Amino acid sequence: MNKVIIFSAPSGSGKTTLVKHSLEVIPELEFSISCTTRQPRGTEVHMVDYHFISPEDFRQKIAEDAFVEFEEVYTDKYYGTLKAEVEKIWQQGKVVIFDVDVKGGISLKKYFKNQALSIFIEPPSIEELERRLITRNTDDAETIKTRVEKAEEELSYAGEFDKIVVNSDLDVAKEEIESLIKNFIADKG
Repeated sequence: MNKVIIFSAPSGSGKTTLVKHSLEVIPELEFSISCTTRQPRGTEVHMVDYHFISPEDFRQKIAEDAFVEFEEVYTDKYYGTLKAEVEKIWQQGKVVIFDVDVKGGISLKKYFKNQALSIFIEPPSIEELERRLITRNTDDAETIKTRVEKAEEELSYAGEFDKIVVNSDLDVAKEEIESLIKNFIADKG
């Protein structure tokens, strides 16, 4: 059976760090590169971190039914998962790993059902989340305020995921994630 691993979390929870760790230690995994209409942040690279496309191109792909799931997170700020990306990874005999926002994660789980393991990465607290967003120094104060408000709402969806991992200690979270993924991949049921 073709399988997928879905990571979702409020921004600043450590999700991307845990996804990168999983890719380093579990060779069966292959990262699904999402599409977005937002501008690259920091050192992000087109076709490595995201497929960066215009809102017009994104809407065209929606019309073509090219997405497994997509969402307009903010006005003209779309994120989505291309069907072709998933198929390409499965054809390589790999397990797809997604790094998506919370609503995207819920949509992917509904789409892939028992083919998917959905993991919600939870910050130890909203205060710690805000501190991490400030420390990472990629957003202005207004953006951080918006992300923290959004995180409070996103935390209410944690129960819709198969597993919740609280990232208060990164090494412990890494071990927990590894174990969850390896057990899911090994399960032939």
